[in-house]
Amino acid sequence: MTLPFTPRPSQQNILRYSGGRLGIAAVPGAGKTHILSALAAQIIQSGALGDDQEVLIVTLVNSAVDNFEARIKRFFDKPLQALSIYRVRTLHGLAHDIVREKPASVGLENRFSIIDEREAGFIRRESVNAWLASHSLDDYLDPAMDQSKTDWVKRQQLPDLLDSLALAFIRSSKDRLLTPESLRAKLDVSPAPLPLAELGYSIYADYQRALAYRGAVDFDDLIRLALTLLESDEEFLERLRYRYPFILEDEAQDSSLTQERILSLLSGGRVAQRIETTGLQGTAGLDTGSAHSTSDLGGNWVRVGDPNQAIFETFTTASPELLRAFIQNNPSVDMPESGRSQPSILALANHLIDWVMTSHPDPNARTALSVPHIVPVPEGDPQQNPPDDPEGIKFISKRYTPDEEMEAVVKSIKGYVDSIWDFPDDDKPTIAVLVPRNARGVEVVNALRQKGIEPIELISSTSETRAAAGSLSYLLAYLADPQSARKLSKAYEVWRRDWREGAAGRVVPSDNEERTLAPGASAGVETNAADEMGGLDMPSADASGYSTTELLGTVTRLLKKIVDVENFIAPQNANDWLAVIGESEAEQVIQELSAFRVNVQRWLNAVILPIDQLVLTLAQDVFSEASDLALAHKLALVLRQVADDHADWCLPELTSELAVIAKNERRFIGFSSDDSGFDPERHRGRVVVTTMHKAKGLEWDRVYLMSVNNYDFPSNMPNDRFISERWFVRSGLNLEAEALAQLTALGSRYGDVGRVGQSPYRDQSPTRPPHDEYDWYEEGAATLRSRLDYVKERLRLFYVGITRAKRELIVTWNSGRQGDATPSLPLSELMGWWVGWSNIHLG
Repeated sequence: MTLPFTPRPSQQNILRYSGGRLGIAAVPGAGKTHILSALAAQIIQSGALGDDQEVLIVTLVNSAVDNFEARIKRFFDKPLQALSIYRVRTLHGLAHDIVREKPASVGLENRFSIIDEREAGFIRRESVNAWLASHSLDDYLDPAMDQSKTDWVKRQQLPDLLDSLALAFIRSSKDRLLTPESLRAKLDVSPAPLPLAELGYSIYADYQRALAYRGAVDFDDLIRLALTLLESDEEFLERLRYRYPFILEDEAQDSSLTQERILSLLSGGRVAQRIETTGLQGTAGLDTGSAHSTSDLGGNWVRVGDPNQAIFETFTTASPELLRAFIQNNPSVDMPESGRSQPSILALANHLIDWVMTSHPDPNARTALSVPHIVPVPEGDPQQNPPDDPEGIKFISKRYTPDEEMEAVVKSIKGYVDSIWDFPDDDKPTIAVLVPRNARGVEVVNALRQKGIEPIELISSTSETRAAAGSLSYLLAYLADPQSARKLSKAYEVWRRDWREGAAGRVVPSDNEERTLAPGASAGVETNAADEMGGLDMPSADASGYSTTELLGTVTRLLKKIVDVENFIAPQNANDWLAVIGESEAEQVIQELSAFRVNVQRWLNAVILPIDQLVLTLAQDVFSEASDLALAHKLALVLRQVADDHADWCLPELTSELAVIAKNERRFIGFSSDDSGFDPERHRGRVVVTTMHKAKGLEWDRVYLMSVNNYDFPSNMPNDRFISERWFVRSGLNLEAEALAQLTALGSRYGDVGRVGQSPYRDQSPTRPPHDEYDWYEEGAATLRSRLDYVKERLRLFYVGITRAKRELIVTWNSGRQGDATPSLPLSELMGWWVGWSNIHLG
């Protein structure tokens, strides 16, 4: 095959692959998607595939599927001829393909359904609430709290904490192929109480019963059932092995034990044994002490990933140690060349690797990062590194409060954006602000808007999606409670949303709306829209009357003051509220109220329609943009599905579903291009605000890293605090980690977790005697292990943040809400090292 590009030295080594197992460690910006696409095309054109065979490419997310397909087609003169010779799937998509072929073999109906994240979260939350209604967690609460604070914690804090715990417990159980029944058998013979495992079991069992009632499975079930089917049906497995003689896996650092096992079986390997490793495995607090080795197991399986970018370990069942073990025990190739960043930024990232591996004060954290180092691409490469510019790196050592840090960063961005204002669009740089948490990102977005900068936010769902969902939720909230003057006034603001967008350049909620609707808003961060809109010069609705801003405010205030809404919406002769105020209010105000009343009457008449038709009716009156109307159609379908699933729900319950999306509490994919895939190059000159997690895989010319303190990036030092250790839980316990450790204890004592030569997926007997008397759960040990897991993941997250920058990198920190946070240890190390290194290079 004649390649349309000149491979780099490491890429040439990969393209020499002809079969077997191969592990590839690729640095940030190494072009792993491109080289995997080229390898797939090379296999196809080599004639290695027989009839009805395909190259299987497995990746992490749906957007990567489209990216792979587009890239592979470029290697063919006639792309359509190759469509039936390769298949690109996410792991969940592949699992669905497997289960869909033989659902009866794993106990499913032929027409089983798959619940989405929204419905799974709802079912799990119902199970959590049911448990809280009949059980107590008092033994784990801080006994020093007074009764009023304890009551508040039970109402406001425990439901969210237990929901997070239940999610981790259920996922981990399914990754181990443990059903509620098998867990119950283990708990029944436990020699000591395991209250958190009992809690997890109860919610898990209730959750699974709810799924069974719906004839549905969740995404974790798909993975579990796919593996069960492959292990139990040899003939079916052999058929799939023939169909997929070559498997290419992308983002392998994010694979879990079960996901790895599926691909191992499909690639033709024997049962994988387990080898001891030094790393801690799994989700926070899950210490299996081992990982798979697939050495010498046969099959054609190429795994590509970067263990240094494994940043989802503490809240999924993924583990980077799995890829490291695969690379160690199979032929491997490094991909160290990257043309993304200027050499000084590469030097910074490489020093972080070296310091972590050799000098981190906690020796157990030194496995967080590993070689290869990043090296610049060779001369002549089409993606040359930007010119070296040490002055493009700025570490701001000044101690800021959180507000001061925000002010300083926004001021810097404002000056920079103003300086490039006159540049041609194609010459403007790409800009990003990366934060460690969603809440901080929302604060940055609001601060930029106050300075007249409209950012692009990639926090959860985009602002356009949330604004549209919020508008519809306010209309439905009024229709569910038509006597509420307050809700009527908000419905009016939605109806005039174009005026509000014109007033502030975006949809700005009024009065207390920002406090209840603002996406991702956290306690203590409030914005009053009346203050934001005040003082703006708006075009007049009537040259001789009110401006639109004044008219909006006047009508809103009048509607809020209505004592009997019925006298406005459906008046009876002398009781017409509009006629009464007509004696004192301007004609323009009366005309506005009359026009609004006509719309409200039409909406109320539409309440008898099915929920999807009602939503579309409302959307036609308040939306004008095609993307908003398309989103309304998508939301209507979601609500119709919810209504079908919950026949007893009425408008208040259905409205709450939209409110969840509007408040940024759940990811929802809308029709904005930023919702389905993001390309920084399409937004040159604009400021992108996102989390460091969501920035993975992306790159910008100028990057700000914020809040790099020892709270968001702890190092396991005595003065560090950990976000997972809630203040109201006694003894500083991380309850999620402790629950997973109790789950592990059940497996290690009565099963097989962590035992050399034993399957990590099948238990021998629930009554099997313990391996030794000390092989048991010790309270608090999992909390300490979870700290280490978190420290290691945050080191990798810092590395990911640094390697997003192409030309300029600015790093700041703040003292935290309590004023006692310090620069993170890796930041302090880099600041000190950078002074010496830059002095040498700058002369």
